[in-house]
Amino acid sequence: MNNATKKYILIAVLVVPFLYLLYKLILVGANDPIKYIFTLTGTTAMFMLIATTMLSVIKLTKYRKILGLGAFCYALLHFVNFIILDAELDIEFIIKESLDKPFIYLGMLSFFILAFMATTSTKNGFKKHSKKHKIIYLAILLVIVHFIMGQKTITIEHWWYLLIFIVVIGVKGKILLSKDY
Repeated sequence: MNNATKKYILIAVLVVPFLYLLYKLILVGANDPIKYIFTLTGTTAMFMLIATTMLSVIKLTKYRKILGLGAFCYALLHFVNFIILDAELDIEFIIKESLDKPFIYLGMLSFFILAFMATTSTKNGFKKHSKKHKIIYLAILLVIVHFIMGQKTITIEHWWYLLIFIVVIGVKGKILLSKDY
């Protein structure tokens, strides 16, 4: 199987959570659609972000951009859900919620970091800003904290995300410090 085919398969896999979201919202129905969209898009974006950092550890960097852009797309859906469906485009409400609930501005900060990374992921943009793309680790940490604060509790799922993040940081740090890198 050639690289182009593998990339198309990866893109198809990345679309699956979105298709599941549509299925759940349109055909099955969700009790609280806005909350369901928040949960599915946020969790998917976080998972894809963490997976993106893991790709370089396992030497699959050629798929990192596609996965990172997929994570951004789900983060964008998460953000749009907040702005349009939850806040109903009410700027005053958005500002008030952001000031009252710190997890919202942590989420927004991580979203804007991802937006920067997505817009600079072109060949020329990445060449110019590649060192700045290391900010992904801050974005992931902010997303995990955003997720925990949004749930108002810490569950075993949160601990798994934190553990995986710590392991990736540890492995990446070890790779960066090795003489072979």
